[in-house]
Amino acid sequence: MYEERPPAPAFADRIACEWSSVSDVGGTLLVVPDGCVDLIWGPGGLFVAGPDTGPVPTPMRPGDAFTGIRFKPGAVGEVFGVPLDWLRDQRVPLASLDVMRQLTESEPGDRLAAVREAVIGRLRETTPVDRTTTALVAALRAGRTVREVARDLGYSERQLHRRAVAGFGYPPKTLQRIVRFQRALRLARSGVPFAEVAARAGYTDQAHLSHDVKRLSGVSLRHLAG
Repeated sequence: MYEERPPAPAFADRIACEWSSVSDVGGTLLVVPDGCVDLIWGPGGLFVAGPDTGPVPTPMRPGDAFTGIRFKPGAVGEVFGVPLDWLRDQRVPLASLDVMRQLTESEPGDRLAAVREAVIGRLRETTPVDRTTTALVAALRAGRTVREVARDLGYSERQLHRRAVAGFGYPPKTLQRIVRFQRALRLARSGVPFAEVAARAGYTDQAHLSHDVKRLSGVSLRHLAG
């Protein structure tokens, strides 16, 4: 069972949602790239997940419980105290980072409340994120190319590359692929035929869609759309 709830309005520009999950059966959960970074309290303790550039198969046992806070793409900023590219494609124990130490020492209790309080504290302590990241995500979701976005924002492509790596943990072209993939996934899950998904999501053709989805998720779009 998976549940989401919206964040406090004051932090809605940084946090996508709070969530909790309890596994009903054993198996493997396939986590795919979505541009987000999560702070998660799972059976093994607290850890930071992402940013991902490929599939992450996650073993689940019956009754495994997870609680997390998900940051919007590009909205993590300095919360974890390390460059985001250090966390790319990693699951990093919070105890190994020099932040939010009160969480690693606290009793389980209300885990979501404890995580929320610690995250909000860090958001208040750290500087606001580079608004370039917000503009970059919005422009890519609107179908703009990386070159067009750089020109629109007044940056060289090299400057935009540096800002994207700092804000997302990877280059703008990787973000573009992930944004396009997530749009395709939403369309496919809503019942749109795959050929139309390819056209509406910005792929050259259906073969391009299939190749990119397999590269990012490790499985077919039909499997993901299930």
